[in-house]
Amino acid sequence: MAQRNTWQRDRVREALTDASGFVSAQALHATLRDENTGIGLATVYRALATLAASGEADQLQSPDGEAIYRACSTAGHHHHLICRACGLAVEIEATEVEAWAQRTATAHGFTEAEHVVDIFGVCAACSARRAAASGERVD
Repeated sequence: MAQRNTWQRDRVREALTDASGFVSAQALHATLRDENTGIGLATVYRALATLAASGEADQLQSPDGEAIYRACSTAGHHHHLICRACGLAVEIEATEVEAWAQRTATAHGFTEAEHVVDIFGVCAACSARRAAASGERVD
């Protein structure tokens, strides 16, 4: 049974698209609350789950274990490089990871292997801001 497309889900999708990088359901809800949309946190969670299941949003775990989301710009399997400071996310090619995952699964007798690879770090802009704030030089 297909899910109804509701104005609430449309508004969550729009807010997710407007967000820069990955965001938590709570952060997205705070934005929607500040805009007086009347959309509740449970609705935001449901909408995000639906968007992730349909491939319209990426979902992953932050380094502290929280589910975070981003409007998906690439269909199909892909990976991200994510800034821990500002949330900037860059979709990356991971051909070597794909080959390694397949070899490793096969070597252990596994079939239908799937994997998730996301790399967390600090982007160049945030690194420069941190260095400037501490008086360090970044080359």
